Amino acid sequence: MREAAIALLAGLLFGAGLALSGMADPAKVRGFLDIFGDWNPTLIFVMAGAMLPMALAWLVQRRLRAPLAADHFNLPGTSKIDSKLVAGAVIFGIGWGVAGLCPGPGWVDLALSPREAGIYVVAMLVGMGLFKIMTSRRAP
Repeated sequence: MREAAIALLAGLLFGAGLALSGMADPAKVRGFLDIFGDWNPTLIFVMAGAMLPMALAWLVQRRLRAPLAADHFNLPGTSKIDSKLVAGAVIFGIGWGVAGLCPGPGWVDLALSPREAGIYVVAMLVGMGLFKIMTSRRAP
């Protein structure tokens, strides 16, 4: 129960940060990505502002034996850059540029503009489902 409460609080804080910073506004995101047009650099400050607490979190994590709300850390087991990672990053970037949303802001936008965000979230879930189907067929 404690883990669920912490996850809910973290999600609410993250969603509020996305909404307040403008990261959930597709027009603002597309303006940031339009570097050869009417470029809007304000999201650089949001991203830079997120890096400091994350850097501090990594420093604190290194000093802890276990997380405060779980039995162990669940960290990535690899840092390998392979074709699947690159392809996923390209697909993510294209989707972010076209829709002006990525998964976190997409969920936040369901509360702000449900019809437009709903199309994005459904497409995202279909893509995730297709990926799961395709990768499960390849598994030995």
